Amino acid sequence: MLETLSVLVLLGTGLVAGVLFAVAVSVMPALIAMTPDRYVDTHKLLGKRYDRFMPFIVTGSVVVDVVFAVRADETGPRALFIAAALAMTGVAIVSQTRNVPINNRVKKTQPEDLGPDWQDPRTQWRDWHLVRTCFAIAGCTLTAAAVVLS
Repeated sequence: MLETLSVLVLLGTGLVAGVLFAVAVSVMPALIAMTPDRYVDTHKLLGKRYDRFMPFIVTGSVVVDVVFAVRADETGPRALFIAAALAMTGVAIVSQTRNVPINNRVKKTQPEDLGPDWQDPRTQWRDWHLVRTCFAIAGCTLTAAAVVLS
């Protein structure tokens, strides 16, 4: 059972870190290069599936990291699992309090309604995305180290 949970938590943290990294280095630069109207349409398409799954993967990873922290016999792995859970919690907090509200604003925007007073959210969204990407990479790395040392 613990081996299965180890694989699942590594898969979960790895998926989150990998997806967020790919968005940071590939998707976001493409979105920033688009005209505002094209960006709004594309942004709406990108979030349709991702938004449904990632919160569960992030939360599941936090829960499993906490379970391993409680069960750890040694201080080193316990501290690493706790740090990993905190890092993945950081992903969730930044996502829900920063990126998701921006996503919701963009989803309500109609490309034809963009005017000179439109406040382009791309730079702000990217900056918060980079914060959560760093949290995710840290969470994955800390989880991997904890699993190896357990």
